[in-house]
Amino acid sequence: MTRISVRGVAVASATAVTAVGAVVGMASGSEGKTTQTVDVAGATLLAEVPSGAQAQTVSDNIGQQASAQQASADAAAKAAAEQKAAEEAARQKAAADAQAKADAQAKADADKAAKAAADQRAADAAAANRSKSRSAMAAVDDSAPAVSVSPGSVQDMARQIVGNDTQFQCFSQIVKRESGWDYTATNSGSGAYGLVQALPGSKMASAGADWRTNPATQIKWGLSYMNSRYGSPCGAWSFWQAHSWY
Repeated sequence: MTRISVRGVAVASATAVTAVGAVVGMASGSEGKTTQTVDVAGATLLAEVPSGAQAQTVSDNIGQQASAQQASADAAAKAAAEQKAAEEAARQKAAADAQAKADAQAKADADKAAKAAADQRAADAAAANRSKSRSAMAAVDDSAPAVSVSPGSVQDMARQIVGNDTQFQCFSQIVKRESGWDYTATNSGSGAYGLVQALPGSKMASAGADWRTNPATQIKWGLSYMNSRYGSPCGAWSFWQAHSWY
């Protein structure tokens, strides 16, 4: 009997052959002997090769595995690129922050230096003004002898020059606080001089060349100053009370 390539068919054929052999043996009158059969069912007839559908399934599985591996590689590459970008952004931000801090410190240092320079210029200007004031005072003719008067006499002199008693009281309040009625009083810091502390004292020369030694000249100049700037000694006194200077 011819062999076939399908296992199921081969098994059936072998079974048929066995059955036919047995019948033939019995028919031939053999004495209790049966014809020996060959077990062809267990023999391998053809190599077991995947069918077309099975081959396609295997191919699909291999393709899916390759796609999965490629997707995993792409995801890893993307994550690495994102990490690198994040690190670069952090580096750039740190550099920008450091630069901003350095710029702020440089500006603060420059502002501090500028302020120190401005303060020094102001101090130099104040010193120059004091020196100029002292020089102007020294330039006045000191040949005129100082008027010998007591504080009470100076006040009486001022009362007569100011005239109005109310205005004199305001004038007196200012003079008392500025010089204590000492017509030679000198402010060591500013150089202001006299009863009304004119600054510089040489301003009082407009009322008389003897402004340094004559209280009457200082009173006349002070009264004129208060009238022209504040309208009256009482106007000057109101301003002085609010500011402690006039």
